[in-house]
Amino acid sequence: MIVAEAVGRALAGRGARVVFGVVGSGNFHVTNALVAAGARFVAARHEGGAATMADAYARVSGRAGVLSVHQGPGLTNALTGIAEAAKSRTPLVVLAGEATDRRSNFHVDQHALAEAVGAVAMRVTSGEEAWARAEEAHRTATAERRTVLLSLPLDVQALPCPDVALAAALAAGPAAGPAVAPADLAADPPDESLPLAAELDALAGLLAGSSRPVFIAGRGARHARGELEALADRAGALLATSAVARGLFRGSPWDLDVSGGFATPLAAELITGADLVIAWGCALTMWTTRHGSLVPADGQIAQVDLDPAALGAHLPVDLGVTGDVAAVATALAARVPAVPGYRSPAVERRIRAEGRWRDVPYEDGGAAGRIDPRTLTIGLDDLLPAERILAVDSGNFMGYPAVFLDVPDENGFCFTQAFQSVGLGLATAIGAAVARPDRLPVAALGDGGAFMSAAELETVVRLGLPMVVVVYDDEAYGAEVHHFGPHGHPLDTVRFPPADLAAVARGHGFAAVTVGGEADLAGVADWLKGPRDRPLLVHAKVTRERGSWWLEEAFKGH
Repeated sequence: MIVAEAVGRALAGRGARVVFGVVGSGNFHVTNALVAAGARFVAARHEGGAATMADAYARVSGRAGVLSVHQGPGLTNALTGIAEAAKSRTPLVVLAGEATDRRSNFHVDQHALAEAVGAVAMRVTSGEEAWARAEEAHRTATAERRTVLLSLPLDVQALPCPDVALAAALAAGPAAGPAVAPADLAADPPDESLPLAAELDALAGLLAGSSRPVFIAGRGARHARGELEALADRAGALLATSAVARGLFRGSPWDLDVSGGFATPLAAELITGADLVIAWGCALTMWTTRHGSLVPADGQIAQVDLDPAALGAHLPVDLGVTGDVAAVATALAARVPAVPGYRSPAVERRIRAEGRWRDVPYEDGGAAGRIDPRTLTIGLDDLLPAERILAVDSGNFMGYPAVFLDVPDENGFCFTQAFQSVGLGLATAIGAAVARPDRLPVAALGDGGAFMSAAELETVVRLGLPMVVVVYDDEAYGAEVHHFGPHGHPLDTVRFPPADLAAVARGHGFAAVTVGGEADLAGVADWLKGPRDRPLLVHAKVTRERGSWWLEEAFKGH
């Protein structure tokens, strides 16, 4: 057995079931070894798409993602997706061939590239260590929630693995390390997941003294809905999430939905009116706190996170508690008295009446063959099946699908926006769809992101995914138009002529419908009736006179 085969077999032995990538000479053998060991290979049309597919698959499936790319340009093509995964602490193993000879056209400092975007850099250097190094990469990805680049030098890949080394590795079994827990990408809490008793007592004291508590749950709390709801019931807390954890409390009468730039007016009012906000596995970034404006002026802030470095990293907190969210919430439930807290019949009625953006009145701005994006998205929300999984790209449009399209739970929303790159939305939807074939995948894109990722339309068709791709087309990079336009700057560089995206989609094998008014959504309803043997692209010509409500908040960070 050669090194490339050993690496593939080792990763399959650690549970790799799906590998995404683009195959070239430098990753041909390792990819085939994974397939021979039982993994499914999903070929993308570009390495950038493959990286984001693997990231999204990991987020939704609960398994570490695996990406396979060629040396040099194969890796650099994937780098934006790798940066997104690294920033999001997605467990991901990136397999890349490596040209170590500086005379090679393919040579580049791959370790430096990985470290520059926050990934862990590893390399296989001999046949003796190949199996163990592959297992180490997987263990680091899952146990530490890191994105790991495992470089495979071309000359090393072809070396034989000594029988003694292989026998020892196989006898030892998979390297020690926790499996990835479903949905939240965190291991089952170990015994040491509880904080010091003094920290628990201090947090219990804050809760006991609060009459208006609000819980904000982030990615690190996605495994802990039951525990958080049980504690919130005792403490009378209202429930909210960061954008990436949207849907976690869906169905609760106390669910405020998202905190931050996407927050409804009611959610913003109730969060700022709290006397205690506890962030659970949530970083409290400027996005989640709306640049600090949602932080209660006279209240206290506490934060619970497994990573002590996360405590107070973005916002000063009155109390930081290191521990697993589920374990801490369970321990606290036994320490706090049952009180009404922030909950009352009046608050419950307001949440029921005003708790979603679609409940907020607006003046429809559609005219002259263009549909208001709010009307478009509410119409789609009414038409599409509830069991859906939504992926949203970046751009001026993104707030509309992110809050007007409902999701069934925390596994129904895949939001690859830690790096804020335009063009990741379609690949995100593909990776999520591979992970959850039981749900209707919905990709919401702007026209800019749609053109950036158009090559992967063929991937959707080839995989037979019954996907709905919605393109919010304002014929511009709308964020720049609405940021710079009011100041009198020329906008020719960020505006584009009309393009027939429906025709582009049909050329790839999609069904397609162009929507310029609410009546045109009948084409979506017809597709939903069946047989859904082709994916659907909805080319929505949206109004463009005004920027989205969240955009002003977003540009405060620029």
